[in-house]
Amino acid sequence: MFDIILYEPEIPPNTGNIIRVTANVGARLHLVKPLGFELSDKALARAGLDYHSLADVEIHEDWPACRARFAGRRLFAVSTRGSRSYHSVAFLAGDALLFGPESRGLPQAVLDEFAPDCVLRIPMRPNNRSVNLSNAVALVLYEAWRQYGFAGGE
Repeated sequence: MFDIILYEPEIPPNTGNIIRVTANVGARLHLVKPLGFELSDKALARAGLDYHSLADVEIHEDWPACRARFAGRRLFAVSTRGSRSYHSVAFLAGDALLFGPESRGLPQAVLDEFAPDCVLRIPMRPNNRSVNLSNAVALVLYEAWRQYGFAGGE
């Protein structure tokens, strides 16, 4: 269905929450190293609860390895530096959505790999910095799933 990619995630509870939301939607989760935590971290397990066994999680050694995994697929980056609102995209099954680390977002070098219309932004009030990573993933993923008719959901 959809793939969520976390580039160098730093905060275990955010990743745990994202494990939970991807399991509930039926999306695959990809984590790009280096990670800011151990996968056995208690905070990660606590936030993900028992969803870890229901989630489809893949670990990538670095961004080039992850990028190669998605060759030929539609890939969108979500960033405060994007100019296109995420809700303006007609998402397709198989789309992949890339999110940056909590403290710094996606590096400019990574964003430069994307066409401007593939760098998406979550609307927010002026002068606000960002939306929490797990909330950002939930917003964009649920919009994509909604457009896909909540396929597989009840």
